[in-house]
Amino acid sequence: MSEKALSIEDMISRARAGKLSRRQFSQMLVAAGVTLTAVPVATRGARAEEGEAFYFTWGGYDIPELLEEYNEKHGAYPDTAPYASSSEGLTKVQAGFVVDVMHPCNTNMGEWIGSGVIQPIDTSKLSHWNDMIPSLQRIGERDGEHYFAAMEWGQTSIAYRPDLVDLQGEEESWGILWDERYAGRIGVLANEGDTWWCAAIYAGVPFDEIDTDENIEKVAALLREQQPLALSYYDDVTTMEQSLASGELVAAMTWNETPTRLIKQGVPIKWAAPKEGALTWVCGASIVTDAPRVDKAHDVINSLISPRSGEYVIDAFGYGHSNVKAFERVSAERLAELGLPRDPEKLLQAGKFQTEMSIEFQSKIANMFSDIKAGF
Repeated sequence: MSEKALSIEDMISRARAGKLSRRQFSQMLVAAGVTLTAVPVATRGARAEEGEAFYFTWGGYDIPELLEEYNEKHGAYPDTAPYASSSEGLTKVQAGFVVDVMHPCNTNMGEWIGSGVIQPIDTSKLSHWNDMIPSLQRIGERDGEHYFAAMEWGQTSIAYRPDLVDLQGEEESWGILWDERYAGRIGVLANEGDTWWCAAIYAGVPFDEIDTDENIEKVAALLREQQPLALSYYDDVTTMEQSLASGELVAAMTWNETPTRLIKQGVPIKWAAPKEGALTWVCGASIVTDAPRVDKAHDVINSLISPRSGEYVIDAFGYGHSNVKAFERVSAERLAELGLPRDPEKLLQAGKFQTEMSIEFQSKIANMFSDIKAGF
């Protein structure tokens, strides 16, 4: 077996062990130049012949800890396979890959519903549906039908070294990542799915107007201004965290799992609550239109949104969960360490929620951001 294959298998093993988040896993694959077809997908095996549901998900979420209720009901776990990105997973299903449940995010809903890839969920089959945070329950709703069951959510903000960053008595702000005093010591995420939206927040662009020509250019101009200040655009968050730990970086755009890990390592780090608002995203589960096991697909979703799964997501990943009761299972001390409140709705309301966007907009900003990173 080649060294590259061994490296990829190690990534998958680490993701399944919970040592990599879905975002880290997918970005490490991208950095390695690997597409979904190059990754050894879990085989269906004997369990598939027995008719277990198939859960197609981000790497790091194809783990038994999130599917215990399903196992208790059926005496087996669902078959799973990881994908490196939502678009990659969607393309494979559209090409005929047969699965029951997928793991999209809220920004995908317009595209996925519009393309007919997913079908409505029968929420009466979900015993945990009524325990969902109300604001998350409404995501992916069309004409009274629900195409999406929210599971995990988190924020994109700034992790910074308080011993190296001088706020000069001012409130925390996205402006830290545009501060010329820290030129060459700022880290920025390499994907437009986070960075474009964070720049829009700093630019004061309302998300419901983010796709106008005027606002697209406004955000692009701000990102061009930031480009010479950045040490690097990061696909590999582990490398970013090492640079924060060493002091090579003083501040970086990242997710709330980063300060959680660095604090455990004894690194002086703060997780900013920007006065302009942090970017909030949410991902969850949907049933594929041609799912061959619809009833078991509902059981997969019910397991994913259960309090037990939610406790694991909160404690292991540092993310929030859609089930209110999950927060009751985590100690106040642990929630405080993670920067999560006992009442998650307060934090959700304080953030800036990404909205559904057209394929055209997503393609346009991806091309523009690629040029900006290259210095154009």
